[in-house]
Amino acid sequence: MRPLARLASLRSPVAGQAFKSTLSTRAVASRTSWTPAPIPRISSTSLRSFSLSTSHHRFQVYVKKQNTKMTSTATTLKGQPLDKGALESMLRRRMFFAPSFDIYGGVAGLYDYGPPGCALQANIIDIWRKHFVLEEDMLEVDCTALTPHDVLKTSGHVDKFADWMCKDPKNGDILRADHFVEDVLEARLKGDKEARGQKVEDKEEDPKRKKKKAKGTEAVKLEDAVVKEYEEILAQIDNYNGEQLGELIKKYDLKNPATGVQPEPPVAFNLMFQTAIGPSGNLAGYMRPETAQGQFLNFAKLLEYNAGNMPFASASIGKSYRNEIAPRGGLLRVREFLMAEIEHFVDPAGHKKHERFHEVADIELALLDRNVQLSGQTTVTKMTIGEAVKQKIVDNETLGYFLARIHLFLKKIGVDQSKIRFRQHMGNEMAHYACDCWDAELLTSSGWVECVGCADRSAYDLTVHAKKTGAPLVVRETLETPEIVEKWEPEINSKKFGPTFRKDAKTVEAAILALPQEELAKLAEELKTNGKIVVDVPGVGDGKVEVSKDLVAIEWKKHTINIREYTPNVIEPSFGIGRILYSLLEHNYWVREGDEARGVISFPPAVAPVKVLIVPISSKAEFAPHVRRLSQKLRSVGISSRVDDSSASIGRRYARNDELGTPFGLTIDFQTLQDGTFTLRERDSTRQVRAEEEKIVDAIKALVEGSKTWQDVESELPIFEGQELEIRPAEN
Repeated sequence: MRPLARLASLRSPVAGQAFKSTLSTRAVASRTSWTPAPIPRISSTSLRSFSLSTSHHRFQVYVKKQNTKMTSTATTLKGQPLDKGALESMLRRRMFFAPSFDIYGGVAGLYDYGPPGCALQANIIDIWRKHFVLEEDMLEVDCTALTPHDVLKTSGHVDKFADWMCKDPKNGDILRADHFVEDVLEARLKGDKEARGQKVEDKEEDPKRKKKKAKGTEAVKLEDAVVKEYEEILAQIDNYNGEQLGELIKKYDLKNPATGVQPEPPVAFNLMFQTAIGPSGNLAGYMRPETAQGQFLNFAKLLEYNAGNMPFASASIGKSYRNEIAPRGGLLRVREFLMAEIEHFVDPAGHKKHERFHEVADIELALLDRNVQLSGQTTVTKMTIGEAVKQKIVDNETLGYFLARIHLFLKKIGVDQSKIRFRQHMGNEMAHYACDCWDAELLTSSGWVECVGCADRSAYDLTVHAKKTGAPLVVRETLETPEIVEKWEPEINSKKFGPTFRKDAKTVEAAILALPQEELAKLAEELKTNGKIVVDVPGVGDGKVEVSKDLVAIEWKKHTINIREYTPNVIEPSFGIGRILYSLLEHNYWVREGDEARGVISFPPAVAPVKVLIVPISSKAEFAPHVRRLSQKLRSVGISSRVDDSSASIGRRYARNDELGTPFGLTIDFQTLQDGTFTLRERDSTRQVRAEEEKIVDAIKALVEGSKTWQDVESELPIFEGQELEIRPAEN
């Protein structure tokens, strides 16, 4: 047991004079810059496609397998190698999160948040609301998670919201096809490096997946051309569809390490959870895979609430559900998760410009565009978002504006700026509704993880829902100058049309009214010449319907247009809160030098689960009034605090709250009883100041709000110094 320093006498403060005490520690580690090498990603994309062309060659050189334990390429906040096992053990011990139904053995992909996890999530959401909803005057809605089949059939999710899976014929294991290809090729590249005598750093694995891995990886040297080929495949793994993933498996003879056999060809697996609504079971439904559809279906109401003004944005925060094939990576791939989504509705005629784009034009982002990926590279280019839009790397100002705002949000909550990049989706990787999409990816021990997607959904969703339901999901605006429009216009003789076509009348009429101008011009001439026309109407008879001139007329007409009607386009930033939360934990974790047992999470004050630890130095009754008063005072200014009046040493109490990310500590000691002053400790530097209650509370409030830094506080309040204090590792 390490010796603890004894309490020293205190002196009253005077201007420019420091306090002396034993309640100060010194363990300051400096941050180091770090540029990550290209490593794998975790994404949420589904359909992928790409062509294959090169032949596969390799030659084998077997070498003795070394047992040296390698660490992950990931680093802590201070640049130390990240021990993911130690971090996750600490997070579970401190109850940030835990597997759901744990005493029943748990269910893959389901997790519960404990008190600090809930508080951290709530603080991230609070900052998100202020940064987006409040700052951008967004209209927030809360829509139901239970969604009827017809809604998601119309949106395309029933048919296209899928990942590719393959089955191991020997043990029946279900493998996600792209992850399987990625894992086997990465293992071969690792073996190649070992055979060449290069240092190999293992990617951290989910402990639950280790039992399925092979006992060892053969050190097999590959030809240089094959190494390059593997690396190019991995760089664009999200651009392959099921058929071509199957070709990769056959071409390179990829086998499941657990059984040594090749899996069956990939098949599509829909990721939505299906259910039945009501006791009869006749109304099919799904648990929503995203919050977006509720916002689209409420568009007309939101437009009316916004007094018809465009552009505008809606926002929604809520749970979504995806039946992942192989959940892995803890909170990074789960089956129930919190999303925060924005739907920004914009007039496409204005080239999707944004009135506030000039405010963010000079913000520099790390961009990985699709052309670089298709060339087999992962090199990012740093440039301002203004330049990226100007060069059409990013398609339009509104998309660029939100990419920059996403960057600022992630920076505000404490994401390591050296571990963030924006990656553009490749053509066949994009969701069925998107015409362009960028992901904000954060570097973790599991590789690059997609945490925010920002998609240009064009007018897809509003158009398909309007077509299906007949609801007017459009914007009507009065033109300052009326427009004269001339066009071919069909006129239906309703008195004869209905009796002629009976139950098919509406279908035939809709087909005629939907004809383009070029086709109407041709049919007008045929009607004049032949007295009848033939129209393609799928589902009616043989698909060809003859319509005579007594049932329809097609005439060239001139109209004066006073009202313009259009379907807005949508830019959608979509945030996976759980992934952001976990990445934030990794990015802000570090250990104090010389004591690996002392983990610290350096959350920014605004996002920290608890802002202040109140530590009475003694359990004597005279300390209790000060504890109560301080707690009440902090609550009254909206600052969360926690009292630790256990019998543990001061250092131990500080250390275990450093693990919770608590940025500040207030110590109530015997000097407090004499003059009403308190010490305020800063978590990362462990430095302290001492002052009266009012000044201390004002300083904490300013630190949490971000209006002052710790350096500002140290310049304003007397520094509190004392002999070094040996602190033992944190205990429960």
